[in-house]
Amino acid sequence: MPAPTAIQRAPSALAIEQDAPETIALPQSPTLEPTTNDLDMNMDDAQPLFAPEKPTTLRLKPEERKIRIPPHRMTPLKNSWPKIYPPLVEHLKLQVRMNLAKKAVELRTSPSTTDTGAIQKGADFLQAFTLGFDLDDAIALLRLDDLYIQSFEIKDVKTLSGEHLSRAVGRIAGKDGKTKFAIENASRTRIVLADSKVHILGGFKNLNVAREAIVSLILGSPPGKVYGNLRTVGARMKERF
Repeated sequence: MPAPTAIQRAPSALAIEQDAPETIALPQSPTLEPTTNDLDMNMDDAQPLFAPEKPTTLRLKPEERKIRIPPHRMTPLKNSWPKIYPPLVEHLKLQVRMNLAKKAVELRTSPSTTDTGAIQKGADFLQAFTLGFDLDDAIALLRLDDLYIQSFEIKDVKTLSGEHLSRAVGRIAGKDGKTKFAIENASRTRIVLADSKVHILGGFKNLNVAREAIVSLILGSPPGKVYGNLRTVGARMKERF
């Protein structure tokens, strides 16, 4: 018998498609060149141009403030009045009037007032003067924004009366006011002792330093120890500034 011959089959169309992948020519998109509009939209290269803002025609709401003057501060107020009203009128653009019948100073905003906090600054300035601060120190409230006034009584720290209260005030003031001056210079504040009340003018951190020193003196700490603490705190404050 003859040997069987191998049957050769032609590859199917499916096999041809699998072996030879079909290449599809994609249509090429035309190259686009940047236009002037695209360049204008690039905000990083060119800064946008805006029209100038129109001046506002709004006016501040008229406000009034009345500051009571204690009887013992009326005479200093009258003597210093030529130096008190120019900062209020020229700098803050306020209207000022001294009402002798009611023993008060009246403040009012004017059409030329531009600062929204002008009347509050003026009230703080007059309040500082009535508490007993020097005029130059009170004017600093108008020029600086980070100044504050803190007041407290000696009885709030420790209940004292009679001679014990007088000795506490004497420890705070010191001989010829040396202790008070030392606290002021070390903490960069201003201190006023009015009977049994203590008023401190200065920055927020400086107020804490001066108050801690005064409280220590009221509680009975020796002045030498308070001086040492003030030197340490003063040296640290100088390093920061």
